[in-house]
Amino acid sequence: MFKIDKENLVGFEIKTVHNLLKRDFDKSPIHDKFKGLTGVQKWVIGYLSEHEGQDVFQRDLEEEFSIRRSTATGILQLMEKNDLIIRQPVSYDARLKKLVLTKKASEIQHEIHKEIEKHDKKLREGITEEELELFFNVMKKIKKNLNE
Repeated sequence: MFKIDKENLVGFEIKTVHNLLKRDFDKSPIHDKFKGLTGVQKWVIGYLSEHEGQDVFQRDLEEEFSIRRSTATGILQLMEKNDLIIRQPVSYDARLKKLVLTKKASEIQHEIHKEIEKHDKKLREGITEEELELFFNVMKKIKKNLNE
């Protein structure tokens, strides 16, 4: 019988860490404060906040978060429904609509940003700068392999 050593499978380790990340993020105080706001929505709010003043489109989110068009559409439709974003036409291309945070999302983005920073600090505990650099280089290669 063929047995897989799960501890040496990259995909298994990534999935396990993903589950732990989600569980940890979901138990943060901000999760209770903003019920109904998914992790991805928090990341989208953070991304749009960081790119305030720039034209950001759905395709930018698809690329940034490595998600499919249908996934991005669903996320953005829900965010529109929950009054977190609006889509505004741009003067230079009638087909495009830029994504803009609503007042509601802008008011909570600072708290979300602080929570993301706190979460990232926790993840980095006990890891040297050299190890982080290696980690990010390996992750870039994994993403490249998966995009080919």
